[in-house]
Amino acid sequence: MPVKPVLKMGEPLLLQKAEPVQQFDTPELHALIKDMEDTMAHLNGAGIAAPQIGVSLRVVIFGVGHNPRYPDAEQVPYTVLVNPTLTPIGEELEDGWEGCLSVPGMRGIVPRYQRLHYTGYDQYGNPIDRLVSGFHARVVQHECDHLDGILYPMRIRDLAQFGFTDVLFPGMVVEDD
Repeated sequence: MPVKPVLKMGEPLLLQKAEPVQQFDTPELHALIKDMEDTMAHLNGAGIAAPQIGVSLRVVIFGVGHNPRYPDAEQVPYTVLVNPTLTPIGEELEDGWEGCLSVPGMRGIVPRYQRLHYTGYDQYGNPIDRLVSGFHARVVQHECDHLDGILYPMRIRDLAQFGFTDVLFPGMVVEDD
């Protein structure tokens, strides 16, 4: 499958609430996930949501092993998450730097729930039910925001903590976010 172009902030589809997946284990769903995988891998992303490649469905994928864009991040298992539901555990928020494939070349400090319970399904319709914290919780919240038409700059509290990656982190080698 080809690498798909990633929609950038300003595209109307990125501001829409995505539709739930109605059928699992279909050739169309598998092709979408393959396109998402190829695009995410090509861009060294930590995750990607279907709306970012122009498909308004409630599908995200994420996973972080060794990633040059996140050299100090803890590992996050590769996951296909369809029709997710997120429930914060507690009220504790943690600020952290985020970037996005749809907001290339920029980073910002975003508050996210430290601990999270998420449920949903894989592409075959098997249930997923996890309790997570830290970077894993951050990645899931970021990707699932895309399904509700939210991009991370909308969550930034202080725009003084938002800017171009090469200015904020001089000398840091990163590809376009």
